[in-house]
Amino acid sequence: MTGVGNEGFEMADDKTEDGKNQVNEKAAENAGATLDEAGIKALREEVIEVARTCFDPEIPVNIYDLGLVYEIEVEPSAEVKVKMTLTSPGCPAVFSLPGEVEDKIRRLEKAKDVHVHVVWEPAWNPSKMSEAAKLQLGMM
Repeated sequence: MTGVGNEGFEMADDKTEDGKNQVNEKAAENAGATLDEAGIKALREEVIEVARTCFDPEIPVNIYDLGLVYEIEVEPSAEVKVKMTLTSPGCPAVFSLPGEVEDKIRRLEKAKDVHVHVVWEPAWNPSKMSEAAKLQLGMM
């Protein structure tokens, strides 16, 4: 599988009033966390809800229902791994959307470490959209 990571993306982290990085503090607090099966499922559902707050700037449907999120893996250590794609390799959101997704997931209280990886195979196509997305776009 060919993939392009988001290593070059700048991430804007929230700072506390004293200048400390909230994301890094949260990760340190959760360092010893171990999730059971219910915790893994709950965190995965939170990640899905976060994905539903992210939109491709050219299509008025969230990236989860659009079918751009291929895989969400949550480890017992609270590490979250997301494989996603974009509508095409030339999509202008390639420079912003993966970083936005990663940043929003990092803000989840239980997420310890987050990795968003952009993949191009399999290529996205409209058949990957949910029924609700197709209905919203007038494709049904």
